Amino acid sequence: MKSAPKLSLAIPIYNEEEVLPELLHRLQAVLDDLDGGPHEVVFVNDGSWDRSRELLDEASARDSRFVVVHLSRNFGHQVALSAALDHVTGDLVAVLDGDLQDPPEEIPRFLEKMREGYDVVYAVRKDRKESWWLRLSYALFYRLSSALSNISLPLDSGDFALLSRRVVDHMRTVTEHSRYLRGIRAWVGLRQVGLPIERAERFAGKPKYGTLALLKLALDGIFAFSLVPLRVAGLTGLIAITVALAYATHALYVKFVLDISPQGFTGIVILVVFLSGVQLLFLGVIGEYLGRVYEEVKRRPHYIVERIVRSSDRDAP
Repeated sequence: MKSAPKLSLAIPIYNEEEVLPELLHRLQAVLDDLDGGPHEVVFVNDGSWDRSRELLDEASARDSRFVVVHLSRNFGHQVALSAALDHVTGDLVAVLDGDLQDPPEEIPRFLEKMREGYDVVYAVRKDRKESWWLRLSYALFYRLSSALSNISLPLDSGDFALLSRRVVDHMRTVTEHSRYLRGIRAWVGLRQVGLPIERAERFAGKPKYGTLALLKLALDGIFAFSLVPLRVAGLTGLIAITVALAYATHALYVKFVLDISPQGFTGIVILVVFLSGVQLLFLGVIGEYLGRVYEEVKRRPHYIVERIVRSSDRDAP
């Protein structure tokens, strides 16, 4: 009889001292009910400055299934998730956030679906509890990024997912610095399926993704998997040249055939200002791509590990 696979949970943590006691309690309950093992939870402390570090170290001392990777500073949510994937050892890996909006109690459902032969089971978020304008923004982003992308990006799916070991290994080979893990997950391919999951409210504390952070993640998702913005820039330039040539032809006809001096100084000024704005906009688009190239050629590591804490070796390098 084939033994149950070892499960790893990959969870980034950033200033979650209010959530951690409940998160740890619920994780222990879920792990206790699972067959097989020994299972593990890999927490990545992404430079927290509250009591998250102490709470995680204490949890690791009490429960050998908890492994804590302390990063040297805050590197960002997607990088912290990447660090967790680098340190998991399980046959299957569940990726979830540490704010309990991704309920760990749903993991058995993921495992049941995975037994049907899938390599990825990802959560499709339903009944989100955020404000209406934020829900609308998310919906528009997912549909825009999917329409622009050169791969098939699933709609309304976040990072919450269960991955096979080979998917994790493939994702780890992707070295780009502008991390958009749900896109990288889709890029890997293999058999993937969505599972509707009710998106819970944050258990406590404040969201760590502000408006600017969400905007950056959205831009990473678009620019990492699409060249459409660059092609739109070229198409817009072609349209502008066509319109300018048509207007110049009209002006020459009016002047030399109808003997009428062309009018419309205000219109010309508006047109010049408009086209200047379009040029600056697409210079910004080009700059986004160029900036990402600049980050890649520096070849800096994605993160630096300060130390790894395990119950058997609390100060391993």
